[in-house]
Amino acid sequence: MKRLRNLAAFLILSVLGGITTNAQKSENFKSEVWVADQGDGTYINPILHADYSDPDVVRVGDDFYMTSSSFNSAPALPILHSKDLVNWQLINHALPRQVPDEHFSSPQHGNGVWAPAFRYHEGEYYIYWGDPDFGIYMVKTKDPAGEWEEPVLVESGKGLIDPAPLWDEDGKAYLSHAFAGSRAGIKSILVVKPMNWEGTKTTGAGKIVFDGHEDHPTVEGTKFYKKAGYYYIFAPAGGVSTGWQLILRSKNPYGPYEEHVSLAQGNTDINGPHQGAWIELENGEDWFIHFQDKGAYGRIVHMQPMTWKDGWPTMGEDKDGDGTGQPVMSFRKPNVGKTYPVVTPKDSDEFEGNDIGLQWQWQANPQATWAFANPAKGQLRLYAHQLPDNSKNLWDAPNLLLQKFPADEFTTTTKLTFHPNEKLENEKAGLVVMGMAYAYLALESENDGIYLKYAVNKNAEEGNEEQEQVIKKLDGNSIVLRVKVNKDETCTFSYSEDGKQFTPVEGSFKALPGKWIGAKVGIFATQEEKINDSGYADFDWFRFSKK
Repeated sequence: MKRLRNLAAFLILSVLGGITTNAQKSENFKSEVWVADQGDGTYINPILHADYSDPDVVRVGDDFYMTSSSFNSAPALPILHSKDLVNWQLINHALPRQVPDEHFSSPQHGNGVWAPAFRYHEGEYYIYWGDPDFGIYMVKTKDPAGEWEEPVLVESGKGLIDPAPLWDEDGKAYLSHAFAGSRAGIKSILVVKPMNWEGTKTTGAGKIVFDGHEDHPTVEGTKFYKKAGYYYIFAPAGGVSTGWQLILRSKNPYGPYEEHVSLAQGNTDINGPHQGAWIELENGEDWFIHFQDKGAYGRIVHMQPMTWKDGWPTMGEDKDGDGTGQPVMSFRKPNVGKTYPVVTPKDSDEFEGNDIGLQWQWQANPQATWAFANPAKGQLRLYAHQLPDNSKNLWDAPNLLLQKFPADEFTTTTKLTFHPNEKLENEKAGLVVMGMAYAYLALESENDGIYLKYAVNKNAEEGNEEQEQVIKKLDGNSIVLRVKVNKDETCTFSYSEDGKQFTPVEGSFKALPGKWIGAKVGIFATQEEKINDSGYADFDWFRFSKK
């Protein structure tokens, strides 16, 4: 059975870009819409203007690897690689399919992979994460760009979140974590518990090491470290969009812990700077990577210089010398001894070759019939998949192929050719901006031909119906669709039948985030009835630009 699961995952990922050949293809990709490396030895924040929320980073030699929360999206647990902490590539996903598989075959908005911790131990890479409904999981590998082992349930339970392991010099191992009040019934406390050396299961009850109710509400997101005889727990507090970075310190893993705030918004526009990774370079430099909640753009990734004084870290710029820093917007790059090429994670995709980009994710665990790379034509084919029987709108559709907003302002353009089944009406394919509200521009089949339609749903999460308008009836079946996303999160759609002159759709749509994630942009093909020979749409390319 395990071999069959691995084979199924490989076949799906060969379409979705989850094999390492795609990482090699994108080595020198440079986004047109966001680049952090300024080319003069400095970088600007955010280093990733994309929703890689709750980031954690591990350094092994001169390589850096990052992962982040995925929530319900599949594949999950992205693996990014860098040589200098500024230029990042997306090279893999550690979790091809969410587990349990059947549970995540339908959209589970806001559930799934929460706040992972990335560690290197005895020659293997480990990622721990909390699923608020099932417990704490772990996956590991010897090669982050290769195949990861099957997930292990380290501890089952409701509301166990934000775990971080620590292997001590004395042969003991520990796991810290927090609680999701929505499932556990308790929150704003941190615990440490013993774990076996293999890292596969906890071996005792947790001990409360910190209660944040009085001064640090919603304390969570633990990262467990040891330095110079002290145990440190880095833990964000104060809420996702309004919080600060708390540091706890003790000589004993179970406390008592002293406290210190190392990073806060201060006089900057960077709200809630917290939850992330401490990275120590070989030369002794320290850096802290964290997120900022930016509404529809998601939790984007910043990097701060970090210094130590009297056994406490300070992140960013400490103008008044009180030990609490505030974020910097630009700084010199980390001194890694070399200068590396400017690269970014892929966003545009020409759909050439044997697989598509790793940047694509589904709203649920995919079926093998949803999408096929077509290398001979340089296209991606989406087959129209029936909406679930109980679905009210696209919020319930598992087969949306989406990717993160890659910048604060951009234009996305895609070309598609629609081949609906002539025996079936209401098949649809198009371009969508998806969140708790969504809008799309799509081709839809009717009994007398193909129509271009624009639809908006301002409250999809609550099951609202779309407000749809017919733009026109098409003479053919090919079209170029475009959406422009502005800095104020407004989106304007347009279309072209010749690929040159674009006609705007009247009105604008304001993007909203999804459940714990940013808004996404992508493509889809759906139908309302099931038939034994679905229609399909061939997408030629999907491009991001500044214009």
